Amino acid sequence: MKLPRGSILIVASHNPGKVREIKALLGPHGIEPRGAAELHLPEPEETGLTFAANAELKARAAADAGHHPALADDSGLWVNALNGDPGIHSARWAGPTKDFRIAMARIERELLEKKAHDFSAKFVCALSLAMPHGEIQTFEGEVHGHLTFPPRGTHGFGYDPIFIPTGHDQTFGEIDPHLKNAMSHRARAFEKLLHSGILAESF
Repeated sequence: MKLPRGSILIVASHNPGKVREIKALLGPHGIEPRGAAELHLPEPEETGLTFAANAELKARAAADAGHHPALADDSGLWVNALNGDPGIHSARWAGPTKDFRIAMARIERELLEKKAHDFSAKFVCALSLAMPHGEIQTFEGEVHGHLTFPPRGTHGFGYDPIFIPTGHDQTFGEIDPHLKNAMSHRARAFEKLLHSGILAESF
């Protein structure tokens, strides 16, 4: 599996923030990323039991329907005191309107109900790259940290405003997006993808 410069690559997501981050990571590699929504591709039901399974499901569906290689991300927030929730259900906790203020409030409420003292958490990302009706490869990354309330910052998306990565005192919602993109769970999975030699060398 190899993607030469100029290749069209479908970013198999309808989440604008996620598509924006993946496009930024792909930028230096001469790839032409196209969002799934831009190509009017449907969103498959995420029935996998792991991040990797859901990423592979989405990549396969987009590659086969869009007739181009597709890169799918499945990622979420793993809160230790909540036994890993929301985990693979991170997007669902935001409800049908994808309002993550609802999801962040639910996490705070459940931690308070448990009288939790452990606010440690991690973001997990699985990136799957699929060829149309062909090969698929998956790469995983994590970034560890802890939660803070109330949410802080307007950068990023999803749970970023309540997550402080280890070694920092700002949330992902406050950190400069370029810094976040260099250290995030998505960036760490992407680094493994780069080391695989699938993408062309950067400029």
